[in-house]
Amino acid sequence: MSRSSSPEAPSPSGYQRRILYAVTAVAIAIAVGTVGFHLIEGWSLLDSLYVAAQTVTTVGYGDTTPRTVNGRIFAVVFMIGGVGVVLYALTTAVQTIVQSEIIATLGQKRQSRKIGKMRNHFIVCGAGRVGSHLVRALLGSQEIFIVIERDPQRVAELTDLGVAVLVRDATLEESLREAGVENARGLAACLPDDADNVYVVLTAHDLNPGLHIVARAAEEQAEAKLIRAGANRVVAPTIIGGHRMAMALTKPAVDDFLGSITANKLELAFEQLEVAPESHLVGRKLSETNIRSDLDIVVVSIRRSGGEIFFNPSGEATIESGDMLIAIGHVESLMKLTALAKGDKKSKAQGPKSKV
Repeated sequence: MSRSSSPEAPSPSGYQRRILYAVTAVAIAIAVGTVGFHLIEGWSLLDSLYVAAQTVTTVGYGDTTPRTVNGRIFAVVFMIGGVGVVLYALTTAVQTIVQSEIIATLGQKRQSRKIGKMRNHFIVCGAGRVGSHLVRALLGSQEIFIVIERDPQRVAELTDLGVAVLVRDATLEESLREAGVENARGLAACLPDDADNVYVVLTAHDLNPGLHIVARAAEEQAEAKLIRAGANRVVAPTIIGGHRMAMALTKPAVDDFLGSITANKLELAFEQLEVAPESHLVGRKLSETNIRSDLDIVVVSIRRSGGEIFFNPSGEATIESGDMLIAIGHVESLMKLTALAKGDKKSKAQGPKSKV
């Protein structure tokens, strides 16, 4: 989600900085008093520190007092200045703490209202090693999503990125409800513990049976449990990493190509496109459209609404309503094809090519 255009509240580091400045000001005031009494009255540093601390805290035991004229003049100036510094520091500290609490409360209420209005969004449970990469990918895709995370450091990092964060335990049913799971489009269970992911998947599937759920599996044997719990897809990073290393070892050229697509070095991307009934593509053969000739997009496969899959379809393959096209091409071209598949009136497929 993009950042709000309204003025931003100070970050947690900003509040800490203000309190640090206040404490530093008090420390400097005491240090000045200590050095002044030591040089003027000739007291030891410990005695000078003792009197300086008494002065700025307005305790005033009276057991050690300046004896010289210069010492008393310095004490008067130091009392006025030192006490003023302490009062200012205390006021700043209290104001900062109260302000941070008020802003946090208002921010949570505002975010709760925003989350309550979300529809067709994604929910990411956990922003650890796997979840953080998923968040970056979603930020790049401009998708609407919310992250459920309770680690303070990760919450601060996500907030700085402008991500909507719900500071809750993702395994609790009320947390998923608050994240709008009933109205969500999909959910990713990225918690580090397989048992927690199973519980999240089970709860989310029960609250929204039509929700598309992708779950992380730390152990290979957890995959079957996550599928039974209701996950549509299970991703095991260790297994995927092993397969990728094997490909890098045995088929480096293939691995370079896949890596270039993943890193967007070739400015290519994969996309899935569902053909709407009103699309101009319906009833046409691939060779009769401008998908390959003008848009320079390769249709890798066609999945029929009944589940039948055609890999590397020929130009004679006919596009039907409800087909899912898996295509690869440049992002701009894929956006045009998406509009074409949805039946955008501004986008039209080319008719049959005339024979010369």
